[in-house]
Amino acid sequence: MTIGDQPAFRFADLFAGVGGFHAALSGFGGECAYAVEIDPKAAQVYKQNWGYDPLGDVTLDANDEVMAVASHDILAAGFPCQPFSKSGAQRGMDETRGTLYWNILKIIEAHHPKVIILENVRNLVGPRHRHEWEVIIETLRAEGYYVSERPAILSPHLLPEELGGRPQVRERVFITASWIPPELRDDPQLAFEPEPVGSAGRPIEGWDSTEWDIADHLDDSTVIPSCALTDDEVRWISAWDDFVKMLRPRMAGRHLPGHPIWAAAWDDFRFRGRPINWSASARSTPVFSESDLPSIDPTLPEWKQSHLRRNHDFFLRHHSVIIPWAREVGLFTTAFPPSRRKLEWQAQHQSSLWDTVMQLRPSGIRAKAPNYLPALVAITQTSIYGPRRRRLSPHETATLQGLPPTFSFAGQTASAIYKQMGNGVNVAAVWYALRAHVRRDEWLLKHTDEGQRIIKAVLDAPASPDTVLVGHKPVCPS
Repeated sequence: MTIGDQPAFRFADLFAGVGGFHAALSGFGGECAYAVEIDPKAAQVYKQNWGYDPLGDVTLDANDEVMAVASHDILAAGFPCQPFSKSGAQRGMDETRGTLYWNILKIIEAHHPKVIILENVRNLVGPRHRHEWEVIIETLRAEGYYVSERPAILSPHLLPEELGGRPQVRERVFITASWIPPELRDDPQLAFEPEPVGSAGRPIEGWDSTEWDIADHLDDSTVIPSCALTDDEVRWISAWDDFVKMLRPRMAGRHLPGHPIWAAAWDDFRFRGRPINWSASARSTPVFSESDLPSIDPTLPEWKQSHLRRNHDFFLRHHSVIIPWAREVGLFTTAFPPSRRKLEWQAQHQSSLWDTVMQLRPSGIRAKAPNYLPALVAITQTSIYGPRRRRLSPHETATLQGLPPTFSFAGQTASAIYKQMGNGVNVAAVWYALRAHVRRDEWLLKHTDEGQRIIKAVLDAPASPDTVLVGHKPVCPS
């Protein structure tokens, strides 16, 4: 959308990645005034899709000596969370020096964009980063912004499909703020704390996230050889699938344990003073009683003591079937590395591991119910969709981030695309956050010409970014 001969608004896209913010903001009719991304591969994808080369370093473009960032109306940034210094009760800009948030503040100080939208991991509002959260809110207010001190937490799986939602858990904190014109600084409405633009991890508009069907968002035509499971991976999953099917009848209708199942803890048991013989050629299965429960080192962290205790109790109840199974599959042989001797069952009443969504993690094989996918990550833990017995393809992960089917990754390896999607922002979450923000602050934004254009562009746009992005054409597709 343009208004007259002008774009609806101009935006700055910091830590831009491949352009998740750009997809949403240009979809609203905005024009990119400045973008920056330090990763050359992500910058290449950004350029070929949006026609703007963002390769650069924001610390060189925005500091005490240089301001190379063009004027803009909306500032967007999915910034890394870094610890700030703690300078007593001052909590000013100097406290953020040396962090990338300080460079954002320098841009805000120079241009005072009418709207700010920041995105970060959920941990930003956890106890570890409480100080950082408080400093961010206080420094934005010191620069003249209306901002909620309560976090907005959004995830695509909590958004209904008609709003662009996707079956992927990706809980992120959004901070949205509007600039307060000087003549309104004493307005009585500013005395009230604004509402955050999203719920604290609750479904939007009554959406039932269990209604997702992951299969609706898969495309077998995009599958590449690297999506296939290796023979070893099939062996590990099939072995634990046998375990699940074996234990199900013994659970009396209850779920499998929700705690991680650590096979190594079973090896703590001793039968007549000797370790269990896990060899497939062993002829007898030992019988254990409560008096055989292993002792647990009291100096271990409490969480580890708890996991060991639960695994010992679980093994004691079911060792008569666990031991023969472990021998048959060779669980304690080199065929199973230590990380594959663990199962994290979060799949509720699913009857087979192959009916779940899985990740092969350093902490074990994590299985979840197939309602929606776990968060995409920037390392090699790409989800396995059990019913298709393969990993998600790179283009399927892009779909989960709300990017259109025409989005170009020409010249990128599968591993690079997985990383880019794991680091990216979900388009629908940005779209929803900005629409909710403009609705909330419409009374404030309408006092400037730039704010009026933002209001019109955002509130006149469709409810879902998919409606707009269906027409996406890469500027330089290869």
